[in-house]
Amino acid sequence: MGIQQKERGAVSLFIVIFAALLITVVTVGFIRLMLADQQQASNNDLSQSAYDAAQAGIEDAKRALLRYQNICSTGDSVACATAYNEVTAATSSNKCNQGLVRIISPSLLAANEVPVVNEAGTAALSQAYTCVTIEPETPDYLGNLPANGTKIIPLKSKSAVDSIVLEWYSKVNISNTNLNVTLLPNGSIPLGGLPTPTQYPPLYDQTANGWGPDRPSLMRTQLMQFGSNFKLVDFDDTNAAGESNANTLFLYPTGTTGSTNAVTNDTFSLSAKDDRLTGVGAPLPVACRGSIGTGGYACTVTLTLPTPIGGVGANGRTAYLRLSALYNASAFRVTMKTASGAEAKFNAVQPEIDSTGRANDLFRRVRTRVELIDTNFAYPEAAVDITGSLCKNFTVTDKATEYTNTATCTP
Repeated sequence: MGIQQKERGAVSLFIVIFAALLITVVTVGFIRLMLADQQQASNNDLSQSAYDAAQAGIEDAKRALLRYQNICSTGDSVACATAYNEVTAATSSNKCNQGLVRIISPSLLAANEVPVVNEAGTAALSQAYTCVTIEPETPDYLGNLPANGTKIIPLKSKSAVDSIVLEWYSKVNISNTNLNVTLLPNGSIPLGGLPTPTQYPPLYDQTANGWGPDRPSLMRTQLMQFGSNFKLVDFDDTNAAGESNANTLFLYPTGTTGSTNAVTNDTFSLSAKDDRLTGVGAPLPVACRGSIGTGGYACTVTLTLPTPIGGVGANGRTAYLRLSALYNASAFRVTMKTASGAEAKFNAVQPEIDSTGRANDLFRRVRTRVELIDTNFAYPEAAVDITGSLCKNFTVTDKATEYTNTATCTP
C-alpha cells in the first residue's frame, strides 16, 4: 500500500511540472508577441514622426523658393542671381539645409539639423529635419492629367529651347494586369479627313466600340509663345516667314496591342500643321508601344518649336505648352532640347526638394516636386472648359428689367 501511494505522488508531481512548463511557455510566447507588437507600434509612430519632420523641411524649402521668386520678380538680375546661389547653396561645401539660410536662424543651421518645435516653441518630441536640399533646375516636368483634363507648362529654361519631347500614358493608367495597352491596328490615318469607322474608331465615340478604357489618351498639344514683343493679332496666324505664336496638334496613338517593340520617337513640327486654323484635317499618328511591362511611357513624340513672330529676340522666347488628355487619364513627362539635341533643364518651373527627417534614431527621406507659379503673370487653364454642351443666351436691351432673361436655351 505504501509503495502505491509513492507512485501516485510521483505522477502528480510530473503533471504539475509539465503544466507549469506549459504555462511558462505560453506566457513567454504571449510576452514576446506583446513586445513585438509594441516595438512595431513604436517604430510605426517614429516612422510617421520622421516623415512629418521631413515634410516640415519641405515646407521651409517652399518658403525659401517663394523668397527667391519674389526677389527675381523685381527684375534685378544681380539680386536674383544672389538669391539663386543662396537657395541652391552654390557657394557652400555642405549643401544640407544651407538653402534655408535666409529663413532659418543661423544657430539652428550650425547644429547640422533643424528641430521641429510645437506651438509652445519647444522640441518636445525629438523631431528634426537633418538635410534639406533645393534644386530649381530639373531635367523634366512630370504630371498627371485626368480624363479630358488640361495643364499649362511654362517652357522656361536658361538654355535656348529648340524642341520638346512629350511622353504619355504609363502603367499607373492601365487596368490590364499584364500591362498591355489597347491600341489601334497598324496603319496610317487618312489625310484630308478624320479616321473612318472601318479604319479607326470615330474620335468622338466613347462607347464600348469606341475609345477603350485602356487606350492611351489622344493628346491635344497647344503652343503659345512670343519673342521680345508681340501684338494680339500675332496669335491668330503665321507670317510670310513661317513664324507663328500659337499652334495646335492632335496626337493620335497607333500601334498593336501587346507589342513589345521599342519606343518609336516620331517627330513633328508644331508649325507644320495647325489644327486651330483648319476646318478639316486629320490628327497626327504617333506609334506607341502596345506593352509597357518594362516601364516607361507608351507614347513618345518630339515636337520642334517654330520661331516666334518677329524672331526670338535678345531675351529669348516666352513659351507655354498646354496639354489636354482626351478620353482617358494620362501620366506624362515633358523634356526640352536645344538645337544640338542637348538637354535643356526647366528653370524654376517644377523645383525638386529633397528632405530627410528624424525622430529619435529613425530617419525618413522624402523627395518631391513643387509647382512654382509666377504670381506676377497668372494665367488661366482655359477661358471655358466643359465636357458637355454649352448654351448661352445673349440679350441686347436698354431696359434693366430685361437683364434677367429667363428664356430656355437648348444647345
